[in-house]
Amino acid sequence: MKAIRRFTVRPVLPDSLRPLHDLARNLRWSWHTETQELFRSVDPEGWRPEDADPVRLLGSVSASRLAELARDEEFLGRLGEAADELDGYLTGDRWYQNQLAQGGQLPSSVAYFSPEFGVTAALPQYSGGLGILAGDHLKAASDLGVPLIGVGLLYRHGYFRQSLSRDGWQQETYPVLDPNELPVTLLREHDGTPARVVLALPGGRSLHACVWKAQVGRVPLLMLDSDVEENAPGERDVTDRLYGGGSDHRLLQEMLLGIGGVRAVRTWCRLTGAPAPEVFHTNEGHAGFLGLERIRELTGAGQAPGQPGQAGGTGQAPGQPGGGALDFDSALEVVRAGAVFTTHTPVPAGIDRFDRQLVARHFGDDGELPGVPVDRVLALGEETYEGGTPGIFNMAVMGLRLAQRANGVSTLHGAVSREMFSGLWPGFDPAEVPITSVTNGVHAPTWVAPEVLSLGARQVGEDRARDALAGGEVATGNGTDRTGTPRRWDAVSAIPDREIWDLRRVLREQLVTEVRKRLYASWRRRGAGTAELGWIDGVLDPDVLTIGFARRVPSYKRLTLMLRDKDRLTRLLLHPTRPIQIVVAGKAHPADDGGKRLIRELVRFADDAQVRHRIVFLPDYGMAMAQKLYPGCDVWLNNPLRPLEACGTSGMKAALNGSLNLSVRDGWWDEWFEPDFGWAIPTADGSAVDDDRRDELEADALYALIEDRVAPRFYDRGEHGLPERWIEMVRRTLAALGPKLLAGRMVREYVERLYAPAAVSRRALDAPAARDLAAWKSKVRAAWPQVAVDHVETVTDTAASGSAELGATLALRVRIALGGLAPEDLEVQVVAGRVDSGDALVDAQTTPLKVAGAGDLEDHRIYEGPLSLDRTGPYGYTVRVLPSHPLLASGAELGLVALPDATVGEEEGGPVLR
Repeated sequence: MKAIRRFTVRPVLPDSLRPLHDLARNLRWSWHTETQELFRSVDPEGWRPEDADPVRLLGSVSASRLAELARDEEFLGRLGEAADELDGYLTGDRWYQNQLAQGGQLPSSVAYFSPEFGVTAALPQYSGGLGILAGDHLKAASDLGVPLIGVGLLYRHGYFRQSLSRDGWQQETYPVLDPNELPVTLLREHDGTPARVVLALPGGRSLHACVWKAQVGRVPLLMLDSDVEENAPGERDVTDRLYGGGSDHRLLQEMLLGIGGVRAVRTWCRLTGAPAPEVFHTNEGHAGFLGLERIRELTGAGQAPGQPGQAGGTGQAPGQPGGGALDFDSALEVVRAGAVFTTHTPVPAGIDRFDRQLVARHFGDDGELPGVPVDRVLALGEETYEGGTPGIFNMAVMGLRLAQRANGVSTLHGAVSREMFSGLWPGFDPAEVPITSVTNGVHAPTWVAPEVLSLGARQVGEDRARDALAGGEVATGNGTDRTGTPRRWDAVSAIPDREIWDLRRVLREQLVTEVRKRLYASWRRRGAGTAELGWIDGVLDPDVLTIGFARRVPSYKRLTLMLRDKDRLTRLLLHPTRPIQIVVAGKAHPADDGGKRLIRELVRFADDAQVRHRIVFLPDYGMAMAQKLYPGCDVWLNNPLRPLEACGTSGMKAALNGSLNLSVRDGWWDEWFEPDFGWAIPTADGSAVDDDRRDELEADALYALIEDRVAPRFYDRGEHGLPERWIEMVRRTLAALGPKLLAGRMVREYVERLYAPAAVSRRALDAPAARDLAAWKSKVRAAWPQVAVDHVETVTDTAASGSAELGATLALRVRIALGGLAPEDLEVQVVAGRVDSGDALVDAQTTPLKVAGAGDLEDHRIYEGPLSLDRTGPYGYTVRVLPSHPLLASGAELGLVALPDATVGEEEGGPVLR
């Protein structure tokens, strides 16, 4: 018989053990080794590191064991120290508070929206790198004291659990997750009833959601859950699984995340007294609808259904500038000023796009945001640029239009994003598109093995080593050299070679044990009997060069590039003196049969009795597996199609454990590669070759690197039996590369370069300023067709000859048609630099010109300024006009530019100087 209802009966903790509850409910335990060890001692047999969960542990421990612990003075002493340490962590001033004390103009709080969060395996609400990055962002913000509020969805089935069929085909299962058995608590109103957010759906229906809170150190993570009794069956399933369902299902998820997420934040602030966010950060386009809800709040367009007025109803919304309700355009300016948008995809196919009519059905008077014009909603996501698809609503395009500040997640990805979205800023070169980059980082306390931390602690002390991993010393500006590299990281240079090498072997041996256990379990699920599996005891060797490869399995990541020449790979695996072994893991999206075929191809090769002791595929890749895999690998392999890897943070996690990277120069590796840190796989991305030939060339380069450089260096032993050159590369990776890879560095960059400027811009836009800015933009857009560069001349003798000497100066004189605008509405610039064979400017620099007087024609002005010739070779310039306003974040913000046309004359583009 089956139970008709399931619930958890939890023991009542004795008073002396009550601090265990707070320690278990704060997910800081997931990156705090001492707290983990405390829970291990509660029930050594019940604590499983691979899926550790203190909440579940306390729910299963016997009353007699609790009574025993309540009398254990040594345990109670450790518990008291852990509780006091957590209290100090939560309440003490950290980097952010120190910045405020020094006069920093920082936001009161930041709301951070993401469709997934990978905080711990005990809260499986992630699918891959986007979620893990979001989890690391919250943890690093907590460590630095950044007042962040995380916002996501609670998926009752998570992503999926992966297993393999006997022939190697990926199979998916979706276990039911009971929030009452997760480390989350239900957000309740003051009267004890569950807090609710409600969205209006077409046909008079409603979508209700409760709000669960996970505490991530100092940061609350709010997760909306539609599986509530008020909903009809279809609506209850909106938050069933991550990235599941068709377009209508995904649209409802993203409306709940964005619109419902803002309402959840307002409810949280109302119930707790937490300061309302001044900045809203959208981590990828899935949460883009949050900007529309903020516009609704500011316009007073309609009461949020079922919401108390304090949570965003009619009248003055939380955080609304004084001066009453705003019109749509003015509200849009306020929203944009306080918004940050991060794009993570380097390919258009990775962006959520919906049919325009589907979106239209869910908004307006018969849906959500009544009073907000549906045509204005649709215009925000339209692909109106060249190459765009009419009738499509693009979530990333909406995210960019609703945020004044945007970024990619590595320097190269920023450049790729500027190119990909350049159509939104016509007339500007991709390099000038206002999308910057903040290179991702990883949360070292989560991903660095305790053994690695202990080795560093022996050099600088445990507290200082932990602080260095969290990025604290760089955050305070103490103990750094002139480049900002923490001196504590330099302490790695004092660690003896033998200790580094012994540590690497210990980590490799732990990985071997983990692989054998997981491989055995996988084969049992594939239907193998115990008698068939004796060979697993000989899988991998703790003294063999170990290469790791683990990630999601879209085609561009090229899981099977290593199989391009199976015979050559086999020779590498079985080399008599320099063998290698490879551990592979990864999940394909359930709807991606192409990815599943790649997995099956890899699994079938790894199943071959000839090589199965040297290469393995581990199913169900997740955080728990990753925390064993990264430290145990000597080399981390990454071979995507360049430049399609936005960042690639798995290689960062491996590097922080002393692993060397063997990677295509994509993502972060393109930015920070040095020969001391690993090897760059040559690419053929600039060659005129088809995909098949490109794979052949790059696979051959990969084999050659392993054969000729990687394996020989690993096995080249000196007089003490140690590979000194390899160990030195490990040392350099930890000391010189390590500090750059920290999530603390990443979050500080977000605060300093994006959050703080966004807060300043937002504060500048009270209601009158917002209305003025919206009116000014409308005026400029209307007048822009009449703005023109009428005449350009150089008042220099040498210009006529077409050449000039280095160091000479051209005096420019330009006549501009203002189009009815005032001179202060415009900025006139000379853009100068080298010219290529097509007369395109390369590495151009801009210099503003000054108004020199009225022109000889009505509504014209003369602008003048010098142009210094500071480099030799083919050189040229042009002149352009941009809108100018003190509240613009960039001259390209409006996407308007006036350039000389063919009527300007012979000198319209300036002379070419040699």
